[in-house]
Amino acid sequence: MYPEDLKYTAEHEWVRTPGEHEGSVRIGITDYAQDALGDIVYVSLPEVGETVEAGSTCGELESTKSVSDVYAPVTGEVVARNEALDATPELVNNDPYGGGWLFEVVPATAGDVDALMDAGAYTASLDG
Repeated sequence: MYPEDLKYTAEHEWVRTPGEHEGSVRIGITDYAQDALGDIVYVSLPEVGETVEAGSTCGELESTKSVSDVYAPVTGEVVARNEALDATPELVNNDPYGGGWLFEVVPATAGDVDALMDAGAYTASLDG
């Protein structure tokens, strides 16, 4: 149900290694999160060059039902953001693991990604 090649957080973000930029990881929200949010109408993301701290709020997803914070799964520098979401935020709903990605970060500590949950642990956390 959740891609095995990704890492996950308790806040329903996923992390794909590698990202499109050297040393980066790509970050998005899970299918579970987009489904819980409903139709996403606006996305606010960190700017390129910004440093984000693991576990801290770095953006927002606004849906027809609510506003949800986006959390940084790892500490590092933002090297890309999905500019397509400015015009088509619904990509997060339609393709959460592909075209609906949010941003990319170069982690300050390489091992941070390894410490995140795998698909099995994430699935188990949803059942609990």
